[in-house]
Amino acid sequence: MKLISKIGIIASGIVSVPLIAALFVKKKYAVDREVTIKRSRQEVFDYIKYLKNQDHYSKWATMDPLMKKTYQGTDGTVGFISGWSSEKDDVGKGEQEIVNIKEGERIDYELRFKKPFKSTSPAYMTLESEMGNRTKVKWGFSGQMDYPMNLMLLFMDIEKMVGNDLEEGLQRLKVQLEK
Repeated sequence: MKLISKIGIIASGIVSVPLIAALFVKKKYAVDREVTIKRSRQEVFDYIKYLKNQDHYSKWATMDPLMKKTYQGTDGTVGFISGWSSEKDDVGKGEQEIVNIKEGERIDYELRFKKPFKSTSPAYMTLESEMGNRTKVKWGFSGQMDYPMNLMLLFMDIEKMVGNDLEEGLQRLKVQLEK
């Protein structure tokens, strides 16, 4: 009986320690990257405001050539929704909606992931004019992992994972627009 009691205590410790640790782990994260493009702010804005153009620069849009895409509304306007569905787990299913546009300066999106997990995350792209007809583009993404799933943030480098994808997308955008 003592052996069973000791096993129970050890098992409850194994389960409770991570759950207690998760109480102290941050739940929110934010990642952004930027690039300077040799084009005017208006030229860059007129390109990025269309979600369908992300097919030409977003890493995520190119991860599955068999991905099914759907569109609702008028691209480049608030309320436009671009949806995707893939059998690949790293692509999954979801949609992105334009929720705010500040002409020539900023576009805000809402990303709604449906599979392999459900979550909603804000994202944005901002533009700043720089000397010499150049534009600094910042692409940002934030999210939250609720308790106890936030414990995974200790073992995942979200900054690197998402940041690398944003960086790759911005470099593709730069190449696309500087042709």
